[in-house]
Amino acid sequence: MAITALHSASTGLTALSTQLDVAANNLANVNTDGFKSSRVNFQDLLYIEEAQPGVENANGDRRPTGLYVGLGVKVSGTQVDFSQGPLVNTGQDLDIAIEGNGFFQVQVEPDRASNGIAYTRAGSFTLNQDGEIVLANDQGRRLEPNITIPNDAESISISGDGQVFVQIPGSTDPQSIGQIELARFINRTGLKQIGENLFAETVASGPPTTDNPTQNGIGMLRQSFVEGSNVSPTRELIGLIRTQRAFEMNSQSIRTADEALQTIAQLRR
Repeated sequence: MAITALHSASTGLTALSTQLDVAANNLANVNTDGFKSSRVNFQDLLYIEEAQPGVENANGDRRPTGLYVGLGVKVSGTQVDFSQGPLVNTGQDLDIAIEGNGFFQVQVEPDRASNGIAYTRAGSFTLNQDGEIVLANDQGRRLEPNITIPNDAESISISGDGQVFVQIPGSTDPQSIGQIELARFINRTGLKQIGENLFAETVASGPPTTDNPTQNGIGMLRQSFVEGSNVSPTRELIGLIRTQRAFEMNSQSIRTADEALQTIAQLRR
């Protein structure tokens, strides 16, 4: 019946609307440091089984195919693409990029993430009023483990393995004042997106494993660089065109089903 077609097409419009929302968010964050694009995964819904394959008739022959009518589509989930974004040289001492799979750890409110620790790839850092290294955003999230820069430090140097050095007046050699640690997860796509370029641990992601940069393949650091967004504008625009065309086809299915129902209704007159 055309009623089934109306339902299936309407589920298509709903799913495509979600895909449009995700693509729009990707494009909106094309210049957001450390942003990771998402994609939408679809799956078909239940089927009306009108005939089973393999049913035997009176002659002993078996039906080679079944007869199934699908009930549409739904979004099964969104999947984050954690591929490496481009590294952009900023010349700033506290801009740090990760080459590899690790995440910076920052402190957040306990109700936002397990143990009050969230994870990010955005490496734009600065100092707060106490000289602590914090994210350069509107919240000023402290880096975990906490590292404080002395007031009289003349320069800051961060090695590839995460050691932080400062040059103190009167001292000939740089002094080590802290160690940046990175975290990684067995299933990064299971992390929860909580805004501010932050991710939170979930049961699906598994617990984090922390290590120093360059250790056990967790990645290394690049001072004076930030990791740009990994959104591909060309790919997203092509996806928008495909979404638009699919939306138009589903709309046409609804119009056709509606016309069929009007024809059926007129048969009673």
